[in-house]
Amino acid sequence: MTEQTKVTAPVAPIIPKALTIHGDTRTDNYYWMNDRNDPKVIAYLQAENAYLDTVMQPEAKLRESLYEEMKGRVMETDASAPYLKNGYYYYTRYETGKEYPIYCRKKGSLEAEEEIMLNVNDLAKGHAYCHVNALSVSPDNQLLAFGIDTVSRRKYAILVKELATGKMLPDTIPDTNGEAAWANDNKTFFYTRKHPETLREERIMRHKLGTDAAADHQEYMEKDETFDVAVERSKSGQFIMIAATSTLSSEYRILDADKPEGGFRVFQPRQKNVLYDIEPLNDRFYIRTNLDAQNFRLMECPLDKTSKDHWKEVVPHRADVLLEEFEVFRNYLVLGERKGGLTQLHIMNLQNHQDHYLHFDEPAYVANIGINREIDTKELRYSYTSMTTPASTYDYDMETRKSELKKRQEVLGGYDPKDYVTERIYATAKDGVKVPISIVYKKGFEKNGNHPLLLYGYGSYGITTEPTFSSPRLSLLNRGFAFAIAHIRGGEEMGRYWYEDGKLFKKMNTFTDFIACAEYLVAQHYTSPAHLYAQGGSAGGLLMGAVTNMRPDLWHGVIAGVPFVDVLTTMLDESIPLTTGEFDEWGNPKNKDSYEYMKQYSPYDNVVAKAYPNMLVTTGLHDSQVQYWEPAKWVAKLRALKTDHNLLLLKTDMEAGHGGASGRFKSLKKTALEYAFLLKLEGKEK
Repeated sequence: MTEQTKVTAPVAPIIPKALTIHGDTRTDNYYWMNDRNDPKVIAYLQAENAYLDTVMQPEAKLRESLYEEMKGRVMETDASAPYLKNGYYYYTRYETGKEYPIYCRKKGSLEAEEEIMLNVNDLAKGHAYCHVNALSVSPDNQLLAFGIDTVSRRKYAILVKELATGKMLPDTIPDTNGEAAWANDNKTFFYTRKHPETLREERIMRHKLGTDAAADHQEYMEKDETFDVAVERSKSGQFIMIAATSTLSSEYRILDADKPEGGFRVFQPRQKNVLYDIEPLNDRFYIRTNLDAQNFRLMECPLDKTSKDHWKEVVPHRADVLLEEFEVFRNYLVLGERKGGLTQLHIMNLQNHQDHYLHFDEPAYVANIGINREIDTKELRYSYTSMTTPASTYDYDMETRKSELKKRQEVLGGYDPKDYVTERIYATAKDGVKVPISIVYKKGFEKNGNHPLLLYGYGSYGITTEPTFSSPRLSLLNRGFAFAIAHIRGGEEMGRYWYEDGKLFKKMNTFTDFIACAEYLVAQHYTSPAHLYAQGGSAGGLLMGAVTNMRPDLWHGVIAGVPFVDVLTTMLDESIPLTTGEFDEWGNPKNKDSYEYMKQYSPYDNVVAKAYPNMLVTTGLHDSQVQYWEPAKWVAKLRALKTDHNLLLLKTDMEAGHGGASGRFKSLKKTALEYAFLLKLEGKEK
């Protein structure tokens, strides 16, 4: 597949800038792109968009039919499984032809009259982007606080609505993360304020309804720039809790929710390399921590004696089991664990001290603790999905040990899980470690090396890439593709050590693991380099940049979404959102050893004159997590240096940020472009 000769790709002007540190000078020819107000920058991004439209013109009908096909699988009039909280059943529903959710509730029973709390379709009118988050109802059920962002830079304003009258109160609080934690007086709430430039969540404020937000009381200011803060109300309603967290350390402060002006006290002072989170129940706190426990253990302490010398072990550390989450009920504890890369739900009866696990049969799946707002219940709400099972919501009776399916994502147009096969296999990494791969394909897929396979990866921040269901993905599977996830180091699939072996000075493991997974899939004849495609976004986009530099011959095509590719320049600029909080993930390049290690893999710094695979790169102009100029500069440098005639396309969403377009269906346009790109390369243009 070659770039069409009659279409000329944009050429970005070269304006060299020398960047010197540790006696090393890097020349950045495209540093000028980091001004989103410069007309030259906008013109370049628009020229790249126009070029993409021209090159992909033959696939215009394919893109449209893919979009309609994927949209056609979505139940347009749909509702979530209701959950009970404080006397009301809450649920979210969608209406045909509408992009945004409608948040509703019913009092006392599901037969009661519906109350519409918030219709986001109304709020979105006149905005190209709209995202509402963190709906929080006051303890007396009368008021709704919520966050709204109409720019896509993750700066939410908190608004408050009177539910009985539908009237919006005059209170408007800007520059927050959207979350409000109500005190028990129903007049006061606590929230997180962001730094106006870096967007770091750094202050906890107290707001009283009817007062000017500019006069809100500052409860806490986090001075350490590697930490973020958040505030929440405990499930029991007893406490307001401030969490200060960094990559390697955390610290909580607690306040009696009956005394909003009482002042917070430290639960346990922060300690390097010690993470913990807490939840009160009855007369004690439960604490999940990695204190002397790499894979975390569960502890408890009295409500009034919370320092670690009062912590008592409830569930010990296990070398082969990662304790990921826990949920408290009056008579039960539920632990969300991970063993052998797969999730498991562990039920503990606090009355008779018996425990048991839920059983799941598929080779690759994910089961998580769901929304459980009530303490006095024996029902656990959990979610389940696999690469062939659509997202499912269950209620599990912890006494009778019976699960009841409450809702399964409906796939319109006919979908039978029996038509698809899912597998879990293991590749051997460079250092001998076994790396899991989850695969799905349609029955009839032959392992003869002649069929296309899309390999997805992430591998950072200890985030596990789960083997979940995707209805849009059926459009690839039904056209003969297999889809695989490489569960590489840097994620937390196999335990905490899996993460620690894929960060800082071990980051190269992430990239070599992904390459090992690709080579194994080729060796086992799932595909061949002529039909192998790679995809990743954000830190997974860094992965794409690194593996295309390291092994450009292994891929026929690569899709990099909002890719973090200019690692050194970004990590040296502390004014950019997220930078200071990431030193424990990547290293601080102001230190020479970190600089030299990061320079080995930073995709932008390692682009050289050689052949690269076909590439599609996507970004958003207003992205606050990976600035648009990283992918733009990367594409410009690749254009200037690459020696092949393969496709290189850059798509910039001029309206959206890191998460892409808002709304249910707009995001499918981007997926349709990505799939059309892959199908173009495979010659399956229908």
